[in-house]
Amino acid sequence: MQTEIHASSFSVWHPCAGLVAEENAESLVVADSWLLADGKARAYEMHWARFTRAVAEFGVEPGTVRPFRAEVTETLPRTGTWFPRVELLAGTQPRLALRVRPAPPLRERASVRVADGPDPRTRPDLKGPDFPLLEPLRRRAQEQGADEAVLLDEHGRAVEGAFSSLLWWQDDVLCTPAEDGRILPGVTRRLLLDRAERLGVTVRHTRATPAELAGREVWITSALHGIRVVTDWGPGLPVPPAPTRVDEWRAHLTDRLAPLPRH
Repeated sequence: MQTEIHASSFSVWHPCAGLVAEENAESLVVADSWLLADGKARAYEMHWARFTRAVAEFGVEPGTVRPFRAEVTETLPRTGTWFPRVELLAGTQPRLALRVRPAPPLRERASVRVADGPDPRTRPDLKGPDFPLLEPLRRRAQEQGADEAVLLDEHGRAVEGAFSSLLWWQDDVLCTPAEDGRILPGVTRRLLLDRAERLGVTVRHTRATPAELAGREVWITSALHGIRVVTDWGPGLPVPPAPTRVDEWRAHLTDRLAPLPRH
């Protein structure tokens, strides 16, 4: 029987007892999260595939993830708007956990600020290990009136957001940094690139400086918000142009919302 959830909750998975509510005493090693709207999620399988690959690096076998996933799927609420997160916790015996949180207000636009210094992450290809480094960067951007921090490489070119992927349009070409181990393989980003391939839209894997990006239609993407159009880069940079392409791509992401699978 499905467990009813009405507020934020945290539970640790035990192979024999299932999900058990506990205090969160361990630090997070790996995480994955997605928007859940009235029992529908976008690219649910892709999020679990990414999480399964990530935790395997820390000794958690796919055979262990499968029953955890089944119970998570059964437990997740079917009404309301949520932002659940599955986690691998640190410790002598790594443990899997589920954190269910109400989704914050969803946004279609975002103001960004460039983070000071080069990208500080040690594992940019994994979601979770560098949260302690990224959260202060986003908080600093928010203190400056922005929504997200943009990370730069050692050459001053934008890599991605602290908690978002980066895409932009250069004429009719959709641009984004390459998956070269220096960015997170974002699920929402992948959905957009797959659509571009189906439509025959040219995709260019490249990087650009904030000054070059500020004059273009730029999107930051995430599982929570989908596509947010960048509307402001901060003092000294041009005001971005009004978006002209986003509506149909945003509609595509909405169409990808599907009921949670049955187990």
